[in-house]
Order: sequence, then C-alpha cells, then structure tokens
Amino acid sequence: MRQRLEFDTALAALPRGQGAQYPGMATDLYAHDSSFAATVDTVLDLFDDAELRADWLSERPRVPIGDVTRAQPLLFTMDYALARLVLDRGVRPAALLGHSVGELVAAVLAEVFSLQDAVAIMRDRVRRLADGPRGGTLTVAAGVQEIRPILGKHPEVAIAAVNAPRQTAIAGLDTPLRAAEAELRAAGFTVLPVAARTAFHSPALAPLLEGLSPYESCARGDPRIPLWSSATTHPLDAAAVRDDAMWARQPMAPVLFWAALDRLVTTNGPVHLVDVGPGQGLATVARRHPDVQRGHSTVTALLPARRGVRVRRLTR
Repeated sequence: MRQRLEFDTALAALPRGQGAQYPGMATDLYAHDSSFAATVDTVLDLFDDAELRADWLSERPRVPIGDVTRAQPLLFTMDYALARLVLDRGVRPAALLGHSVGELVAAVLAEVFSLQDAVAIMRDRVRRLADGPRGGTLTVAAGVQEIRPILGKHPEVAIAAVNAPRQTAIAGLDTPLRAAEAELRAAGFTVLPVAARTAFHSPALAPLLEGLSPYESCARGDPRIPLWSSATTHPLDAAAVRDDAMWARQPMAPVLFWAALDRLVTTNGPVHLVDVGPGQGLATVARRHPDVQRGHSTVTALLPARRGVRVRRLTR
C-alpha cells in the first residue's frame, strides 16, 4: 500500500553516518522506485568504481560492507538519494543536521558543496584511510562523565560521539580500544560494537588525513537551508562553511549529535524529524527527545532497520 507523508510542521532531515550501513541496504527501494534508483546511479557513476556497485548489489560481496572503501561511499550515496526523494517532492526542510558522513551530505543538500565536489572529497578520504591501521568504534550505554575516569587511563581512545544523554561512542585503534572496552565491561557498563573498521572521529585519523586538503579546491556557496553542525551544535554561517580547516577536522572531531538536535528542536520546534539514512538509528535517538516524547515533535524513518522489511514510500 502506498503511503503519503504529510508535513504540517517544520521538517528537519537527518543524514546518517558510519555504522548505519548493512548488507543490501536500500536495494529493495532501488529495485522498485525509479526516482531513487536514478539518483543512486548518478552518484555511483561519480564514484567511478564498478566494484563498489557490484558489492552493494551482491549477496556475496568481495569486500565487506563495514570496510571504509564500501561503507563511506555507499552511506553518502544512500543518504543523498533518500534525501532527494523527500526534496524532489516539493518538501523544503527547515533545517539539515547530519551525523558523521551525513554532514557532508547535508552540505550538498544545502548547496554549500556541489555533488561532484563532495564525491571528490569522499574519494580522497577513502583513499587516505583504506590502508590505515585498524581501529573501530564502540557504543557505551553511559554518559560522558560516567566513563571519563576510565578513558583517562587510555589516552589513545577518544569520545567519538554523544548521540544521547546515555549513549556515548568511543573510538581508537584496535589495541587501546580493546583495553578500554575490557575495563568498561569490568566496571559494569554495557558496550556494543559499531560496524566500523576505522577509528572515525578520533585523533587516530590525523596522520592519515594531514596534508593538502581537497576542500581547498572546492567552491562553496552560502547555505540555502539552515545547515546545523554536529561539531559546533549551531548552524553554520557563510564564513564557517568556507573554513577549510573546519571541514578537514570534521572526520576527526567528536559528533555532538544530541546537543545539536536539542538546539535544533528548541529553535525550530515543533519539527518533523526525518531519518534519511539506512536503518533507524537516528530516528530511535530522536524519539528519546523530550519534545518528541511529549508529542510536540514527530519522527519518521524512511528505511527499515534492516533489509527485508517493507520500506516507507513517499508519494505526492
């Protein structure tokens, strides 16, 4: 059955980041929605990697979906194509708030970067990180202050994201991250792995990303839609979006998603928050916000948590 999404409040789109990917993500929608398929094909053609497309569509991919060479470009592609599905139906978001790689997608949607330049940035990032040392990310069911004493003993492990008041992500290279994990578990904390083989949003990436930045050759436009930053927790103005150093730090800077979401909802509320990425991770987090709990703001996820569940379809 075709469903209509009607937005009678301000809409904010929430593109997703590393860890949201899963095998076969959005392939059902790709097979049944020509508009989505056309956008996906456009972006994948820009990546110019036939094996990337083949692995995404394959039941037995050559390279696992969690590898940086697959997760990063495919997440960018899915986020962008899902968001375009909303925008192309005449919906204009009141705000954009991206998480990790979703921040670059949000910047394209706001017309700060062209799609071609953003893909070039992603290709450069993947090239630099592909052969780097193995690392990862863990989610801890605790607030930052609760785990800080333990992380203080492991200086190579960083706070990677604060997704909710009691949902903190930590990242680092494998050996120090495993040591921190063991101590956190021994202290009684619930710790879950994130599907990532790279220590995103930690200083461990600095040696891999230093040097000439691809942002320096990219034209920048003023945001056409308010573009909220998960690093600053505020909208980016015209000067900020032209700050090459800020964008270069973005893959290493912590994602302060909850604080940014709270400011966005407080500023624009009531809002209709739309998770325009694979799975429903950001939708799940957004549903915990007090404004959503009270029924003032609402949340929609466009895709199911995993493949094999009916997708949410948009109609005019």
